[in-house]
Amino acid sequence: MAITVFTGGAVIVAADRVGAVDTASAIAFEDGRVIALDAEALELAANATSDVIDLAGGTLVPGIGEGHAHPVLGGLEAVGPNVREAVDLAGILSAVAEWKQQHPEADWIVGASYDATFAPGGVFRAEWLDEVTGDTPTILRAWDYHTAWVNSAALRAGGITAETPDPELGRYVRDADGTPTGTLQEAAANDFIANVVPAFSIEDRVAAIEAATLSYAEQGTTWVQDAWVEPTDLPTYLEAARADRLHTRVNLAFRADPATWQSQVAAFEKQRDQVRSLAHDRLSADTVKFFVDGVIENHTAVLAAPYADRPDERGLPNWAEDELISAARAFDLAGFQLHIHAIGDDANRIALDTIAAVQAENPTRERAHVVAHVAMLAQDQVGRFAELDVIANFEPYWAQCDAVMRDLTIPHIGHDREGWQYLIGSVLRAGATVSFGSDWPVTTKDWRPAFSTAVTRHSHLEPDAAAWLPDERVSAAAALSAYTAGTARQALASDRGTLHVGMVADAVWLSADPLSVDPNTIPSIDVRGTWLAGERTY
Repeated sequence: MAITVFTGGAVIVAADRVGAVDTASAIAFEDGRVIALDAEALELAANATSDVIDLAGGTLVPGIGEGHAHPVLGGLEAVGPNVREAVDLAGILSAVAEWKQQHPEADWIVGASYDATFAPGGVFRAEWLDEVTGDTPTILRAWDYHTAWVNSAALRAGGITAETPDPELGRYVRDADGTPTGTLQEAAANDFIANVVPAFSIEDRVAAIEAATLSYAEQGTTWVQDAWVEPTDLPTYLEAARADRLHTRVNLAFRADPATWQSQVAAFEKQRDQVRSLAHDRLSADTVKFFVDGVIENHTAVLAAPYADRPDERGLPNWAEDELISAARAFDLAGFQLHIHAIGDDANRIALDTIAAVQAENPTRERAHVVAHVAMLAQDQVGRFAELDVIANFEPYWAQCDAVMRDLTIPHIGHDREGWQYLIGSVLRAGATVSFGSDWPVTTKDWRPAFSTAVTRHSHLEPDAAAWLPDERVSAAAALSAYTAGTARQALASDRGTLHVGMVADAVWLSADPLSVDPNTIPSIDVRGTWLAGERTY
């Protein structure tokens, strides 16, 4: 591979969690690694065989990591009605009606991600969909992917009536007389998707992965954690890798099932072996995903004290604590990284207790276990991330007081616990490793508006807005570190995350320096090129 030298701009070699930044004036790549910086790189630029790229006043930074996302689900959204762009309930119904008109042959209508704030309490009714879908079974997933909305034909297809009991770990939201409204929560929604709705073809799924990873490459992302993989997803990823249709690295996190995890340990080891035997540098399967709880917006996140607006409810736990510890110990012994979804404050306590038990009982080894989202955190739990050396994966775009926060989240938990949310600054100051992600397609996969929100604690679309929980703001350097060094540690990749000599040459060329511009303008920074192990992917 020829030497590639970057000159004519700034190079951010590394940023760390406390705000220190290492820079260079030039950098050189060869054979997928960084081989020189500054004067030594400029000397290589004079070599007639070198490929010299003029940064044109822009900035080269380490490749951006995505610590938590669902690229197959996000890519498949384009196959169904475009309900994401709707601004109200009528807009959702119009998008569904338009899709049905364009696809009269479809046996089912499947789409995502509708805005749950468009109906009181996030409860949507089957008869509203009936008006535009008729007898065509229809299911739409909310943007949180923990909730779904179905029409009457779909309820019939699933055999759901007033007499049907709720599934374990899920809810059919009902009227007072027991009649299902058409809103399904947690396992009710996920089981419906798995067992009732016809599966997408493997070509549709491979195309979704390719489209997603192309889009990631276009925004400078070089590694993605797929945070929810079912066994049926593995053939799709293997096919995408064999066909060279992955345009960024993807690590798979197999979902642990509370009912079947004992048999999953050996099964996941075999599936990991399948991925490793392929020996494709853009696909790995080193992680197991646990859902401790759901989400605040449908009252399934697990809280230590009752919900403010439902004093008899504390959420819907997915695991008994002792069973979770047993499962986590087994997967840790099998060499898997743990990736634990925790939203409520008690769910985060359970996640940390689980990892503490694993560390106490299993043989000592280098670990990079992750607690994802960390949406609500009691003050006495903040320091435990550093004490246990657990990676706190935050989705920083959520750290603003938007319509969801104002209309659903805060009314559910109460203003006395509002300040427990997304304590990014506190966790960093306590000394923990922080990584950033998006949870796409729940919210945008574009790291730039999320980066801005981490620094400002408000939307970049409202630059004069007051910061929400301003003490939890972080510096731009700390935000870049979370997207680079933090996600590299999460990726179990000690040779990525910075552009020091000898490191893997993952880099993104930006039109401006995200560490020096007004943070409200970061979303307008252009991506001019992306390199993955020295290969230009965009």
